[in-house]
Amino acid sequence: MKTRGPYQRPDSEVYWVSYTDASGRRVRESTRTTDKEAAKRPLKDKEGRAARGEIMLPRVDRVTFDEARADLVAYYTTRKTRDLGEAEARLKHLDTFFSGRRLVTIGDAEITEYAQQRQAGTTLADGTTKPGAANGTVNRELETLSKLMRLAYKRGKLQRFTGIEKLPESAPRAGFVTADQFASIRKRLPEELQAAVSVAYTFGWRKREVLDLCREHYDAQEGTLRLDPGTTKNDDGSVVYLTPEIAAMLETQARRVRDLERKTGRIIPWLFPHLGGAYAGERISDPRKAWKSACKAAGRPGTIIHDLRRSAVRNLTGAGVSDVVAMKMTGHRTRSVFDRYNIVSAAELQDAAVKLEEAASRFQSRSAASLGNTAR
Repeated sequence: MKTRGPYQRPDSEVYWVSYTDASGRRVRESTRTTDKEAAKRPLKDKEGRAARGEIMLPRVDRVTFDEARADLVAYYTTRKTRDLGEAEARLKHLDTFFSGRRLVTIGDAEITEYAQQRQAGTTLADGTTKPGAANGTVNRELETLSKLMRLAYKRGKLQRFTGIEKLPESAPRAGFVTADQFASIRKRLPEELQAAVSVAYTFGWRKREVLDLCREHYDAQEGTLRLDPGTTKNDDGSVVYLTPEIAAMLETQARRVRDLERKTGRIIPWLFPHLGGAYAGERISDPRKAWKSACKAAGRPGTIIHDLRRSAVRNLTGAGVSDVVAMKMTGHRTRSVFDRYNIVSAAELQDAAVKLEEAASRFQSRSAASLGNTAR
Protein backbone atom coordinates (compact mmCIF):
# COMPACT_ATOMS: atom_id res chain seq x y z
CA MET A 1 0.00 0.00 0.00
CA LYS A 2 1.49 3.33 -1.08
CA THR A 3 0.76 6.20 1.28
CA ARG A 4 1.56 9.83 1.55
CA GLY A 5 0.86 12.26 4.29
CA PRO A 6 -0.12 14.08 6.22
CA TYR A 7 0.33 17.04 3.89
CA GLN A 8 -1.26 20.44 3.41
CA ARG A 9 -2.57 21.95 0.22
CA PRO A 10 -1.49 25.49 -0.64
CA ASP A 11 -5.02 26.82 -0.19
CA SER A 12 -5.84 25.04 3.11
CA GLU A 13 -4.47 24.53 6.62
CA VAL A 14 -6.25 21.18 6.89
CA TYR A 15 -4.07 18.09 6.53
CA TRP A 16 -4.69 15.55 3.78
CA VAL A 17 -3.59 11.93 3.30
CA SER A 18 -3.15 9.90 0.13
CA TYR A 19 -3.18 6.12 -0.36
CA THR A 20 -3.73 3.43 -3.00
CA ASP A 21 -6.85 1.31 -2.52
CA ALA A 22 -7.27 -2.40 -3.33
CA SER A 23 -8.16 -1.66 -6.96
CA GLY A 24 -4.99 0.35 -7.48
CA ARG A 25 -6.81 3.68 -7.50
CA ARG A 26 -5.15 6.66 -5.86
CA VAL A 27 -7.41 8.13 -3.15
CA ARG A 28 -6.92 11.52 -1.51
CA GLU A 29 -8.87 12.32 1.64
CA SER A 30 -9.11 15.28 3.96
CA THR A 31 -8.47 14.47 7.63
CA ARG A 32 -10.48 17.56 8.61
CA THR A 33 -7.93 18.58 11.19
CA THR A 34 -5.10 21.10 11.37
CA ASP A 35 -3.27 18.94 13.92
CA LYS A 36 -0.55 16.99 12.13
CA GLU A 37 -0.30 14.28 14.78
CA ALA A 38 -4.07 13.76 14.77
CA ALA A 39 -3.96 13.58 10.98
CA LYS A 40 -1.58 10.63 11.15
CA ARG A 41 -4.08 8.39 12.96
CA PRO A 42 -6.52 7.68 10.05
CA LEU A 43 -3.57 6.94 7.76
CA LYS A 44 -2.07 4.47 10.25
CA ASP A 45 -5.49 2.85 10.54
CA LYS A 46 -5.64 2.36 6.78
CA GLU A 47 -2.10 0.94 6.70
CA GLY A 48 -3.08 -1.56 9.41
CA ARG A 49 -6.22 -2.60 7.57
CA ALA A 50 -4.23 -3.03 4.34
CA ALA A 51 -1.72 -5.25 6.19
CA ARG A 52 -4.61 -7.43 7.42
CA GLY A 53 -5.99 -7.73 3.88
CA GLU A 54 -9.16 -5.77 4.64
CA ILE A 55 -10.95 -3.85 1.91
CA MET A 56 -10.59 -0.13 2.37
CA LEU A 57 -13.67 1.90 1.63
CA PRO A 58 -13.89 5.64 1.02
CA ARG A 59 -14.99 7.91 3.83
CA VAL A 60 -18.70 7.30 4.29
CA ASP A 61 -19.37 10.99 4.79
CA ARG A 62 -18.33 11.54 1.18
CA VAL A 63 -20.62 9.00 -0.46
CA THR A 64 -23.34 10.78 -2.43
CA PHE A 65 -26.85 9.78 -3.37
CA ASP A 66 -25.70 9.62 -7.00
CA GLU A 67 -23.00 7.05 -6.20
CA ALA A 68 -25.45 4.91 -4.23
CA ARG A 69 -27.95 5.27 -7.08
CA ALA A 70 -25.41 3.91 -9.56
CA ASP A 71 -24.76 0.98 -7.23
CA LEU A 72 -28.49 0.21 -7.06
CA VAL A 73 -28.93 0.31 -10.85
CA ALA A 74 -25.92 -1.99 -11.26
CA TYR A 75 -27.40 -4.32 -8.64
CA TYR A 76 -30.74 -4.55 -10.45
CA THR A 77 -29.05 -4.88 -13.84
CA THR A 78 -26.86 -7.75 -12.67
CA ARG A 79 -29.35 -9.70 -10.59
CA LYS A 80 -32.47 -8.85 -12.61
CA THR A 81 -34.57 -8.89 -9.43
CA ARG A 82 -36.64 -5.91 -10.54
CA ASP A 83 -37.84 -4.35 -13.76
CA LEU A 84 -35.19 -1.71 -14.51
CA GLY A 85 -37.63 0.57 -16.31
CA GLU A 86 -39.89 0.67 -13.27
CA ALA A 87 -36.93 1.33 -10.96
CA GLU A 88 -35.67 4.15 -13.18
CA ALA A 89 -39.14 5.74 -13.13
CA ARG A 90 -39.02 5.81 -9.31
CA LEU A 91 -35.43 7.04 -9.26
CA LYS A 92 -36.26 9.88 -11.66
CA HIS A 93 -38.45 11.51 -8.99
CA LEU A 94 -35.86 10.85 -6.27
CA ASP A 95 -33.15 12.43 -8.45
CA THR A 96 -34.85 15.81 -8.55
CA PHE A 97 -34.65 16.12 -4.76
CA PHE A 98 -31.67 14.04 -3.58
CA SER A 99 -29.15 14.31 -6.43
CA GLY A 100 -25.87 15.83 -5.23
CA ARG A 101 -26.62 15.22 -1.56
CA ARG A 102 -24.30 13.23 0.66
CA LEU A 103 -25.96 10.02 1.77
CA VAL A 104 -25.30 10.65 5.47
CA THR A 105 -27.34 13.87 5.30
CA ILE A 106 -30.51 12.06 4.18
CA GLY A 107 -32.54 11.59 7.32
CA ASP A 108 -36.15 11.63 8.46
CA ALA A 109 -36.49 15.41 8.01
CA GLU A 110 -35.25 15.29 4.40
CA ILE A 111 -37.44 12.30 3.57
CA THR A 112 -40.48 14.05 5.06
CA GLU A 113 -39.72 17.16 3.00
CA TYR A 114 -39.47 15.02 -0.14
CA ALA A 115 -42.83 13.41 0.60
CA GLN A 116 -44.43 16.81 1.13
CA GLN A 117 -43.12 18.08 -2.19
CA ARG A 118 -44.41 15.00 -4.02
CA GLN A 119 -47.83 15.32 -2.38
CA ALA A 120 -48.16 19.01 -3.27
CA GLY A 121 -49.66 19.92 -6.63
CA THR A 122 -47.74 22.13 -9.04
CA THR A 123 -48.97 25.01 -11.15
CA LEU A 124 -48.01 24.69 -14.82
CA ALA A 125 -47.10 27.51 -17.20
CA ASP A 126 -50.61 27.60 -18.65
CA GLY A 127 -52.12 28.17 -15.21
CA THR A 128 -53.49 24.65 -14.79
CA THR A 129 -52.67 22.63 -11.69
CA LYS A 130 -50.99 19.25 -11.82
CA PRO A 131 -52.16 17.15 -8.86
CA GLY A 132 -49.62 15.81 -6.43
CA ALA A 133 -48.67 12.16 -6.09
CA ALA A 134 -50.80 9.83 -3.98
CA ASN A 135 -49.34 8.37 -0.80
CA GLY A 136 -49.14 4.95 -2.43
CA THR A 137 -47.02 6.36 -5.26
CA VAL A 138 -44.73 8.19 -2.83
CA ASN A 139 -44.35 5.00 -0.78
CA ARG A 140 -43.20 3.04 -3.83
CA GLU A 141 -40.53 5.69 -4.38
CA LEU A 142 -39.53 5.58 -0.71
CA GLU A 143 -39.20 1.79 -1.00
CA THR A 144 -36.68 2.36 -3.79
CA LEU A 145 -34.81 4.90 -1.66
CA SER A 146 -34.84 2.43 1.22
CA LYS A 147 -33.34 -0.28 -0.99
CA LEU A 148 -30.69 2.18 -2.18
CA MET A 149 -29.67 3.11 1.38
CA ARG A 150 -29.83 -0.47 2.64
CA LEU A 151 -27.51 -1.55 -0.17
CA ALA A 152 -25.11 1.29 0.69
CA TYR A 153 -25.14 0.19 4.34
CA LYS A 154 -24.47 -3.42 3.34
CA ARG A 155 -21.47 -2.31 1.28
CA GLY A 156 -20.00 -0.18 4.06
CA LYS A 157 -20.86 3.14 2.44
CA LEU A 158 -23.32 4.10 5.14
CA GLN A 159 -22.58 3.63 8.82
CA ARG A 160 -26.17 3.37 10.01
CA PHE A 161 -29.61 2.78 8.50
CA THR A 162 -32.76 2.16 10.53
CA GLY A 163 -35.30 2.15 7.71
CA ILE A 164 -37.80 4.64 6.27
CA GLU A 165 -41.26 5.18 7.70
CA LYS A 166 -43.96 5.00 5.06
CA LEU A 167 -47.00 7.19 4.62
CA PRO A 168 -50.48 5.90 5.44
CA GLU A 169 -52.24 4.55 2.36
CA SER A 170 -55.89 4.18 1.53
CA ALA A 171 -57.31 0.67 1.28
CA PRO A 172 -56.40 -1.16 -1.96
CA ARG A 173 -58.76 -0.53 -4.83
CA ALA A 174 -61.52 -3.14 -4.93
CA GLY A 175 -62.98 -2.46 -8.36
CA PHE A 176 -64.32 -5.20 -10.59
CA VAL A 177 -66.89 -5.60 -13.33
CA THR A 178 -69.54 -8.23 -13.88
CA ALA A 179 -69.87 -10.14 -17.15
CA ASP A 180 -72.76 -7.92 -18.31
CA GLN A 181 -70.89 -4.73 -17.44
CA PHE A 182 -67.77 -5.95 -19.22
CA ALA A 183 -69.77 -6.85 -22.35
CA SER A 184 -71.29 -3.36 -22.34
CA ILE A 185 -67.86 -1.72 -22.15
CA ARG A 186 -66.25 -4.04 -24.71
CA LYS A 187 -68.73 -3.42 -27.51
CA ARG A 188 -67.99 0.31 -27.31
CA LEU A 189 -64.24 -0.17 -27.81
CA PRO A 190 -62.38 -0.11 -31.16
CA GLU A 191 -62.30 -3.60 -32.69
CA GLU A 192 -58.53 -3.96 -32.18
CA LEU A 193 -59.04 -3.61 -28.44
CA GLN A 194 -62.06 -5.87 -28.01
CA ALA A 195 -60.14 -9.16 -28.17
CA ALA A 196 -57.30 -7.68 -26.06
CA VAL A 197 -59.55 -6.72 -23.14
CA SER A 198 -61.30 -10.08 -23.40
CA VAL A 199 -57.95 -11.81 -22.80
CA ALA A 200 -57.35 -9.55 -19.78
CA TYR A 201 -60.84 -10.21 -18.39
CA THR A 202 -60.64 -13.98 -18.90
CA PHE A 203 -57.09 -14.76 -17.81
CA GLY A 204 -56.22 -11.78 -15.60
CA TRP A 205 -53.18 -10.71 -17.59
CA ARG A 206 -51.87 -7.19 -17.12
CA LYS A 207 -52.45 -4.48 -19.71
CA ARG A 208 -48.89 -4.44 -21.05
CA GLU A 209 -48.62 -8.22 -21.01
CA VAL A 210 -51.60 -8.36 -23.37
CA LEU A 211 -50.79 -5.42 -25.64
CA ASP A 212 -47.15 -6.52 -26.04
CA LEU A 213 -48.19 -9.94 -27.38
CA CYS A 214 -46.91 -10.86 -30.83
CA ARG A 215 -48.69 -13.10 -33.30
CA GLU A 216 -46.16 -15.85 -32.59
CA HIS A 217 -47.50 -16.05 -29.04
CA TYR A 218 -50.88 -17.22 -30.38
CA ASP A 219 -51.05 -20.85 -31.48
CA ALA A 220 -54.34 -21.43 -33.29
CA GLN A 221 -53.66 -25.13 -33.82
CA GLU A 222 -52.96 -25.85 -30.15
CA GLY A 223 -55.50 -23.30 -28.97
CA THR A 224 -53.04 -21.57 -26.64
CA LEU A 225 -51.71 -18.13 -25.83
CA ARG A 226 -48.38 -17.73 -24.08
CA LEU A 227 -46.29 -15.18 -22.24
CA ASP A 228 -42.55 -15.71 -22.57
CA PRO A 229 -40.35 -15.71 -19.44
CA GLY A 230 -38.98 -12.22 -18.84
CA THR A 231 -41.97 -10.45 -20.40
CA THR A 232 -44.09 -10.42 -17.24
CA LYS A 233 -43.83 -8.40 -14.05
CA ASN A 234 -42.57 -11.42 -12.10
CA ASP A 235 -40.46 -12.68 -15.06
CA ASP A 236 -42.33 -16.02 -15.11
CA GLY A 237 -43.77 -17.30 -18.35
CA SER A 238 -47.33 -18.56 -18.72
CA VAL A 239 -49.42 -20.62 -21.13
CA VAL A 240 -53.22 -20.67 -21.16
CA TYR A 241 -55.65 -22.78 -23.16
CA LEU A 242 -58.25 -20.65 -24.88
CA THR A 243 -61.98 -20.78 -24.34
CA PRO A 244 -64.01 -21.14 -27.56
CA GLU A 245 -65.07 -17.48 -27.36
CA ILE A 246 -61.50 -16.19 -26.94
CA ALA A 247 -60.20 -18.56 -29.64
CA ALA A 248 -62.76 -17.22 -32.13
CA MET A 249 -61.95 -13.61 -31.25
CA LEU A 250 -58.19 -14.14 -31.62
CA GLU A 251 -58.62 -15.90 -34.96
CA THR A 252 -60.64 -12.94 -36.22
CA GLN A 253 -58.02 -10.54 -34.86
CA ALA A 254 -55.17 -12.47 -36.50
CA ARG A 255 -57.03 -12.32 -39.83
CA ARG A 256 -57.41 -8.55 -39.48
CA VAL A 257 -53.66 -8.20 -38.94
CA ARG A 258 -52.89 -10.38 -41.99
CA ASP A 259 -55.23 -8.21 -44.08
CA LEU A 260 -53.45 -5.08 -42.81
CA GLU A 261 -50.08 -6.60 -43.76
CA ARG A 262 -51.26 -7.14 -47.34
CA LYS A 263 -52.67 -3.63 -47.45
CA THR A 264 -49.55 -1.90 -46.09
CA GLY A 265 -46.97 -4.24 -47.65
CA ARG A 266 -45.01 -4.67 -44.43
CA ILE A 267 -44.65 -7.27 -41.69
CA ILE A 268 -46.64 -6.58 -38.53
CA PRO A 269 -45.52 -8.72 -35.58
CA TRP A 270 -48.09 -7.48 -33.05
CA LEU A 271 -51.26 -9.38 -32.22
CA PHE A 272 -53.15 -6.22 -31.24
CA PRO A 273 -51.78 -3.32 -33.35
CA HIS A 274 -53.64 -0.19 -34.41
CA LEU A 275 -55.77 -1.26 -37.38
CA GLY A 276 -56.23 2.18 -38.89
CA GLY A 277 -55.18 5.80 -38.80
CA ALA A 278 -51.69 7.27 -38.73
CA TYR A 279 -50.42 4.51 -36.44
CA ALA A 280 -51.82 1.56 -38.39
CA GLY A 281 -49.66 -1.50 -37.75
CA GLU A 282 -47.94 0.02 -34.72
CA ARG A 283 -48.18 -1.41 -31.23
CA ILE A 284 -50.91 0.14 -29.07
CA SER A 285 -49.02 2.04 -26.38
CA ASP A 286 -51.79 3.68 -24.37
CA PRO A 287 -55.45 2.64 -24.70
CA ARG A 288 -56.67 4.70 -21.74
CA LYS A 289 -58.48 7.34 -23.80
CA ALA A 290 -60.52 4.75 -25.73
CA TRP A 291 -61.13 2.79 -22.54
CA LYS A 292 -62.31 5.86 -20.62
CA SER A 293 -64.73 6.82 -23.40
CA ALA A 294 -66.15 3.28 -23.59
CA CYS A 295 -66.64 3.11 -19.81
CA LYS A 296 -68.40 6.47 -19.76
CA ALA A 297 -70.72 5.43 -22.60
CA ALA A 298 -71.48 2.15 -20.78
CA GLY A 299 -72.38 3.97 -17.58
CA ARG A 300 -69.26 2.75 -15.77
CA PRO A 301 -67.11 5.90 -15.37
CA GLY A 302 -64.11 5.39 -13.12
CA THR A 303 -63.57 1.76 -14.13
CA ILE A 304 -59.91 1.14 -14.94
CA ILE A 305 -58.32 -1.53 -17.09
CA HIS A 306 -56.65 -3.15 -14.09
CA ASP A 307 -60.13 -3.89 -12.72
CA LEU A 308 -60.27 -6.62 -15.37
CA ARG A 309 -57.42 -8.42 -13.62
CA ARG A 310 -59.24 -8.31 -10.30
CA SER A 311 -62.42 -9.49 -12.00
CA ALA A 312 -60.59 -12.43 -13.58
CA VAL A 313 -59.47 -13.64 -10.16
CA ARG A 314 -63.05 -13.53 -8.89
CA ASN A 315 -64.36 -15.29 -11.97
CA LEU A 316 -61.76 -18.07 -11.85
CA THR A 317 -62.29 -18.88 -8.18
CA GLY A 318 -66.06 -18.54 -8.61
CA ALA A 319 -65.93 -21.07 -11.44
CA GLY A 320 -64.26 -23.58 -9.14
CA VAL A 321 -60.73 -23.27 -10.54
CA SER A 322 -58.23 -24.12 -7.79
CA ASP A 323 -56.19 -21.25 -6.36
CA VAL A 324 -52.92 -22.84 -7.50
CA VAL A 325 -54.08 -23.11 -11.12
CA ALA A 326 -55.70 -19.66 -11.05
CA MET A 327 -52.49 -18.07 -9.74
CA LYS A 328 -50.51 -19.79 -12.49
CA MET A 329 -52.89 -18.41 -15.12
CA THR A 330 -52.98 -14.84 -13.79
CA GLY A 331 -49.28 -14.70 -12.93
CA HIS A 332 -49.68 -13.99 -9.21
CA ARG A 333 -46.58 -15.18 -7.40
CA THR A 334 -47.69 -14.35 -3.85
CA ARG A 335 -50.84 -15.60 -2.18
CA SER A 336 -51.41 -12.31 -0.32
CA VAL A 337 -51.92 -10.28 -3.49
CA PHE A 338 -54.07 -12.99 -5.06
CA ASP A 339 -56.31 -13.07 -1.98
CA ARG A 340 -56.62 -9.28 -2.05
CA TYR A 341 -57.87 -9.47 -5.63
CA ASN A 342 -60.33 -12.25 -4.81
CA ILE A 343 -63.02 -9.68 -4.04
CA VAL A 344 -66.41 -10.53 -2.62
CA SER A 345 -69.18 -8.46 -4.19
CA ALA A 346 -72.20 -6.97 -2.47
CA ALA A 347 -74.42 -9.37 -4.43
CA GLU A 348 -72.48 -12.33 -3.05
CA LEU A 349 -72.84 -11.01 0.48
CA GLN A 350 -76.57 -10.57 -0.06
CA ASP A 351 -76.76 -14.11 -1.42
CA ALA A 352 -74.98 -15.35 1.70
CA ALA A 353 -77.62 -13.64 3.88
CA VAL A 354 -80.39 -15.35 1.87
CA LYS A 355 -78.72 -18.73 2.31
CA LEU A 356 -78.37 -18.16 6.05
CA GLU A 357 -82.07 -17.28 6.25
CA GLU A 358 -83.00 -20.40 4.28
CA ALA A 359 -80.84 -22.55 6.53
CA ALA A 360 -82.43 -21.02 9.64
CA SER A 361 -85.91 -21.69 8.23
CA ARG A 362 -85.05 -25.32 7.52
CA PHE A 363 -83.71 -25.72 11.05
CA GLN A 364 -86.84 -24.19 12.56
CA SER A 365 -89.06 -26.47 10.43
CA ARG A 366 -87.16 -29.55 11.56
CA SER A 367 -87.32 -28.41 15.19
CA ALA A 368 -91.09 -27.84 14.96
CA ALA A 369 -91.60 -31.26 13.38
CA SER A 370 -89.48 -32.88 16.08
CA LEU A 371 -91.50 -31.21 18.85
CA GLY A 372 -94.74 -32.31 17.20
CA ASN A 373 -93.60 -35.91 17.08
CA THR A 374 -92.56 -35.74 20.73
CA ALA A 375 -95.95 -34.36 21.76
CA ARG A 376 -97.74 -37.23 20.01
